[in-house]
Amino acid sequence: MTQSPNRCPPPVRVSDLPVMRGSTGMPRVFRPRFEGRLRTVIGDAVGLTRFGVNLLTLEPGASSSVRHWHTHEDEFVYILSGAVTLITEAGSTKLDTGMAAGFPAGVPDGHYLINEGEADAVLLEVGGREAEDDCFYPDDDMQILHNPDGPAVFTRRDGTPYQD
Repeated sequence: MTQSPNRCPPPVRVSDLPVMRGSTGMPRVFRPRFEGRLRTVIGDAVGLTRFGVNLLTLEPGASSSVRHWHTHEDEFVYILSGAVTLITEAGSTKLDTGMAAGFPAGVPDGHYLINEGEADAVLLEVGGREAEDDCFYPDDDMQILHNPDGPAVFTRRDGTPYQD
C-alpha cells in the first residue's frame, strides 16, 4: 500500500517493529559496550523526520552509548521501567521508573546511561535530527563532525577516520 503525501502514516504496533541489538553504527572497537542494548526505532516507522523516537532496552550491564554531547541536537529520555545510572560531568545519578532527563543542544556536559541493576531497564528516547550537528565523546578519542557534502563519519579527535 502506497502512502499518500497528504495523509499521516498509519499507526504501528511497536512490538511488530524490528529490534536492533548492540551498535552497528559505532566503530568496532566500541561495540562490546553495547552487547545488551536493544533499540526499536519508532519515529521512522510513523514517518517522523525532524526528531527520532526509540524504545531502548538496556539489559543488566549494558550502556546506552559512550559519554557524549551534541552541538545542535536536544536529547530526552524517560524511564518506562527498571532503573539506570546517568553518568555526566557531575558524576552519577540513579534514574528509576517515571523519571526523565534532558540534554540540551550545545551544553558540553557529556552523558550516557548504564544499567547497573539485575533486571532490564526500558526507556523512551527522543532526539533531534539536525544536519549541522557535531557530537563529541569526552572520555574517548572519538567525534562526529557534520559533513555538508555527505554522511558524517566517526573520527578520532585528530580527524583520522576509524577504519572497520
